[in-house]
Amino acid sequence: MAARPYASAPGVPFDNTTTTGIITYKGSKSSTPKMPTMPNFNDTMTAHKFNSNLTSLVHGKTWIPVPTEVDEHMFMTIGLGLVSCGGNSNCSGPLGQRLAASISNFLFEFPTNMSMLQAHFYNISRIYNATFPDQPLKTFDYTNSSLSLDQSLVMTTKSTTVKKLRYNSTVEIVFQDTSLVGLDNHPMHIHGFNFHVLAQGFGNYNASVDRKKFNFRNPQARNTIGVPVGGWAVIRFTANNPGVWLLHCHLDLHLSWGLSTALVVDNGGTPSSTLPPPPSDFPTC
Repeated sequence: MAARPYASAPGVPFDNTTTTGIITYKGSKSSTPKMPTMPNFNDTMTAHKFNSNLTSLVHGKTWIPVPTEVDEHMFMTIGLGLVSCGGNSNCSGPLGQRLAASISNFLFEFPTNMSMLQAHFYNISRIYNATFPDQPLKTFDYTNSSLSLDQSLVMTTKSTTVKKLRYNSTVEIVFQDTSLVGLDNHPMHIHGFNFHVLAQGFGNYNASVDRKKFNFRNPQARNTIGVPVGGWAVIRFTANNPGVWLLHCHLDLHLSWGLSTALVVDNGGTPSSTLPPPPSDFPTC
């Protein structure tokens, strides 16, 4: 078998190598392996077909059924953007601004004087604000490339804005790619949880049509989903792990540009569902 990288962003360098492996079946006859024909590195449809056809082993040792009742419905737009250079300076990005990335137009900035987990545990204010919206502040034709540099949409600002969740609540998130600056595939990752991938597709998510595609029988269970370039993905999970958990794009450059937020999950009221105190030698900022 062989595998190679998938890269959807034009002109962006990547490790264009192929990895191979040989599987030997017990009792089989020896033969010379043949190198398979590999798809192009930017073959979006082949990558999507492979990723979207994966399913879970129902009734396996780690199988957890999909929760049916949803407490938190969230719609998150994900993609690139621009942030002001400030003052009279001029940056090398489009429109003379600095390249950025955001979720629902919130460019995430990590606090520098205290960790978010410390602030959550000790109930210290002004380290982050728990006002992340369930819906984007602006609704538009998300995958329309003619809007990629629309200044009323593409500009974003820095903040440490998070989403607070009640312990054991069921969360459904729609990740919607946008064409701002440029369309791209975003591998969205959540710390602290596995989630079910209910459906994914291209274009703008349409609940009245796309919810009919949800797989409740044997959906993938994972902690990272590659949101299709110019498309969407829907996930669902139970917030049963108290603490502060980062949600972000796993492209390191996009993470450093601000494509992340955090989920702050409350305690559950029992010793096993309560966040323990930090150790005595816990390093501080």
